[in-house]
Amino acid sequence: MNIDAGTEAIALCASADLQEGALAVSFDVVYDGQSCRAFAIRFEGRVHAYLNRCTHIAMEMDYRPNHFFDDTGRWLLCATHGAVYAPDTGQGIGGPCRGPLEKIKVTESDGRVYWHPSALCKPVAFLF
Repeated sequence: MNIDAGTEAIALCASADLQEGALAVSFDVVYDGQSCRAFAIRFEGRVHAYLNRCTHIAMEMDYRPNHFFDDTGRWLLCATHGAVYAPDTGQGIGGPCRGPLEKIKVTESDGRVYWHPSALCKPVAFLF
């Protein structure tokens, strides 16, 4: 398994678990050496994933578990200070944003969604 090169895909969920503009699927990652949450959503038919970290203040964005979309299902919203992000790019478009959300590479095939580790974003290692 070649995690450091970012070539190994990690199964995240069934494709059907991500509905257009609806609930996200959350998952744990280690980003730049720190444990944090990430989330995957479906927007305009495609799956996107980001760190669950607002660019205004580094805190989780969902107001209830897995709720990131506003009431229209068109924008990602940070519940704490109202920063607004484009679901397809993570780009900040309103409120106190300080740049885009940190995107995580995801792919979808054969009814499954996969995320791809990178040099900065790795899976959580459990030691037994």
